[in-house]
Amino acid sequence: MKRGSVFNGGSLWTLIFVCTAVLLLGWGSDRLSSSLKEASEVNIITVYDNYLWTEGLTTNWGFGALIEINGTTILFDTGGNGSILLDNIDKLGLKPQGVDAVALSHYHGDHTGGLFSFLEKWGAKKLYLPRSFPAAFKEKAGKYGELVEVGDYAKICDRVYTTGELGTSIIEQSLIIETSKGIILITGCAHPGIVDIIKRAKELTRQEVYLVLGGFHLGGKSAQQLENIISAFRSMGVKMVSPTHCTGDQAIEKFSQAYGENFIRNGVGKKIVITE
Repeated sequence: MKRGSVFNGGSLWTLIFVCTAVLLLGWGSDRLSSSLKEASEVNIITVYDNYLWTEGLTTNWGFGALIEINGTTILFDTGGNGSILLDNIDKLGLKPQGVDAVALSHYHGDHTGGLFSFLEKWGAKKLYLPRSFPAAFKEKAGKYGELVEVGDYAKICDRVYTTGELGTSIIEQSLIIETSKGIILITGCAHPGIVDIIKRAKELTRQEVYLVLGGFHLGGKSAQQLENIISAFRSMGVKMVSPTHCTGDQAIEKFSQAYGENFIRNGVGKKIVITE
C-alpha cells in the first residue's frame, strides 16, 4: 500500500489550520494574561518623604507618591522642594512624562512645594486641587494643564477617586483606589483626623479598607490615644497600614507592633505593589 503524506491534499490544509489556530491561541493567551496582569496591579512609589527607604535618595520633610494603575499615572503631593523631588524621581529611574493627573492634598508647603518644578520638567494633563486653595495658586497651576477644582467626592480616573474636601480649619483631600481586595486610602497629612477620613472613605465607597498609607498626623499623641486610634482602625476593618511622614516615630512603632506582618514600613524610594 502506498503511504500517504500528511502534506498532501486536504491534510496539508488541515495541518496549516491547526498550527495557525495553536499559534493564535497561544499569542492571544499571552496577550490576555499580560493585559490582566497590567489591569490587576497597583504600584505606589514614595518619591518624597522625611523617612528613608532607598539609600542614595534625599529625605526632606514632606510627602509625595507616584501611583501607576491600568496605564494611568498619578502624582499625589509633591513634597516641599522641587529639586529634591526631581532628583529622587531621576535616581529611581522614573520618567513620568505628561502624567495623567497631579493631585494635591492640602495647601501646605511640604506637599505643594515641588509642584511647579515637576510641571516644568514633566508636565501633567490634569491637576486636582481643593477649591479652597488660593486663587493665585490655582491660576498659576492652571497654566500647565486642565485645572479641576475639587469640592466633593469625585472620580479622577478608572478606579481612582478623591474623597473631596474634608475638614474645617485645614481643608484636605485624600485619594481612594479601588481594588478587588478593598480600597487603598492615601493621605497627605490627615489633618481632618485619620479615623474620620477612613470612616468617610468607607461611607463613600461602601467597600472594605485594604490599605491606609501616608501621613496620619499623630505626632504628640499619648500612648493611650494611639492605642485608641489603632483600635478604631481594627474595628473599621483596616487590613494593612503604611504610615509615614507626619505620623510620628512613636505612632509608627505602635502600628508596627499592632499590625505585625500587615505593617508596611515606608520612606522615600519604597515601592508597594498590590497584585489582585
